[in-house]
Amino acid sequence: MADRKPITSWLTDMDGVLIHEGTPIPGADAFIKRLRDSGLPFLVLTNNSIYTARDLHARLARMGLDVPVKNIWTSALATAQFLDDQRPGGTAYVIGEAGLTTALHDIGYVLTDHAPDYVVLGETRTYSFEALTKAIRLINAGARFICTNPDETGPSAEGPLPATGAVAALITKATGKKPYFAGKPNPLMMRTGLNAIGAHSETSAMIGDRMDTDVLAGLEAGMQTFLVLTGLTGVADIDRYPFRPSHVVDSIADLVDLIDLPDQADRP
Repeated sequence: MADRKPITSWLTDMDGVLIHEGTPIPGADAFIKRLRDSGLPFLVLTNNSIYTARDLHARLARMGLDVPVKNIWTSALATAQFLDDQRPGGTAYVIGEAGLTTALHDIGYVLTDHAPDYVVLGETRTYSFEALTKAIRLINAGARFICTNPDETGPSAEGPLPATGAVAALITKATGKKPYFAGKPNPLMMRTGLNAIGAHSETSAMIGDRMDTDVLAGLEAGMQTFLVLTGLTGVADIDRYPFRPSHVVDSIADLVDLIDLPDQADRP
């Protein structure tokens, strides 16, 4: 592997890396503290579009993980950034929760079911047949189809749940139209996130637990990638993919010492 520049900014997935089913993964608190002490730019990423960054800040804080709102980047925020760049002040019919609707309101979008520019599909625990039917008819009438993320399943205490990608497949089957996915593994989510913190891909690292989203997104964005084995991917799964992470570690705890702290001699 070619020599890489020192890592001066960090991006990390949330579920399976920092937390698992509402519980912090050992080492996550030390990792976040070390990041904050270092002063290095960082982002916690999630393809889950249900919650706003402020919601996630509060949820993480209850678990003992102090992540500022400005350091949280969701697929809903990436989707909103994409739409604002593509068609400022547009209209959208939205299937999703507060994380997505708030992000679209914040960029000045009007949410409507009357001839919208876009149908935007996000994560929700209450997909309704009526809403999906309306989305299908609007797409057939000419609305462009956007989806926050391609994840087909999501975790729960009871087992996997159907997620946005699975519902998108249903709409695609009914309309013949494939969506544009704004979230991971689209490198767009990584690049917009890097821009938000003023970081550059060649000196950034991406940490994740999934080969098909986290590692692929980091790879395509030109970043170093770290696969942790505390989530959905095991060692035996890695060789099933035609690409590899830069590094494989047991957990986030193994990465704490890789974060460079300011030189004590430079401090007042």
